[in-house]
Amino acid sequence: MSDTNEKIVIWKKGVRMSTVVVTGSTGLVGSETVRYFTELGYDVVGIDNDMRRVFFGDDASTAWNRDRLIEKYPRYEHVSLDIRDRTAMEKLFSDRGSDISFVVHTAAQPSHDWAARDPFMDFEVNANGTLTILDMTRRFAPNAPFAFTSTNKVYGDTPNYLPLIEQDTRWEIDPNHEYAHGIDESMSIDHSKHSLFGASKVAADVLVQEYGRYFGMKTACFRCGCITGAGHSGTALHGFLAYLMKCTVTGKPYTVFGYKAKQVRDNIHAADLVAAFGQFYEKPQEAEVYNMGGARQNSVSMIEAIDLCESISERKLNWSYSDDNRIGDHIWYISSLAKFQKHYPEWKQQYTLRELLEDIHH
Repeated sequence: MSDTNEKIVIWKKGVRMSTVVVTGSTGLVGSETVRYFTELGYDVVGIDNDMRRVFFGDDASTAWNRDRLIEKYPRYEHVSLDIRDRTAMEKLFSDRGSDISFVVHTAAQPSHDWAARDPFMDFEVNANGTLTILDMTRRFAPNAPFAFTSTNKVYGDTPNYLPLIEQDTRWEIDPNHEYAHGIDESMSIDHSKHSLFGASKVAADVLVQEYGRYFGMKTACFRCGCITGAGHSGTALHGFLAYLMKCTVTGKPYTVFGYKAKQVRDNIHAADLVAAFGQFYEKPQEAEVYNMGGARQNSVSMIEAIDLCESISERKLNWSYSDDNRIGDHIWYISSLAKFQKHYPEWKQQYTLRELLEDIHH
């Protein structure tokens, strides 16, 4: 390990407690997972080598979050390693095997546009990296539940062929349609345009399911829509609400792509998503799949989101519009949480849409 890496690794001494392993630990969801489980009294090993800076530039670096976690949480151990490095992952998991009680895999290349620039790295990180973490869990901690942050992009552009209706500020679905309350897990992932990012996440998603079925592991794919919160290093290619608010506050220009700026997403705070991971950890399922997002109450169109950001910040966003929508992008996507809520009725969202944006603004 290099001298640089040695400076940001905290090796614990003394009594070893039950350990949660978190990949992508300095990202939005990963850092929230660190907070959640350290505050419950677990030791947490975080794996993150700040690939977000490689993908999106220095402004998107999560080094600030890494330093904050190390300083704030004594039970947190940061390891700057690449999840694609099988030798390094084997050593980490074999050293801690019997102590590992839960694995949360959030590390990913998360952008449609970036994946098209370098499809090999996108697939290596999203698919091969997931396979590596899965197999290390199977070999060294087979009883540890495994939670994976998948994506609604596994459904490709199938949602765009739903019966959508244009309204003044948003696209909406026919209120009589079976998905009027949100898209559930019955939607097919076949015969659609996924984007290369979506394809690499499909591969990872199916691997997580297969390790559950084939090896009897407790695995769950959380097919998320827009995840957000104050811990997001939002950038133009990834981090819709966080970047939108950043541009509103700083005056940086923002471009909306396609669909008359009426495209709709549901948004979930990272803390609410991680609380769902906590529920799964307490009562794990085998090879499960859950659509996970903010649901209808936290849905918003681009136009509506701009209005909210301007209202909260009391500033005007400098924005422009391009007719060129992103390949494989959704016109309308709202998640149905019915399946997860049936399995875990104690879980409730804590953040409303406005509270999400206020948290980011603050």
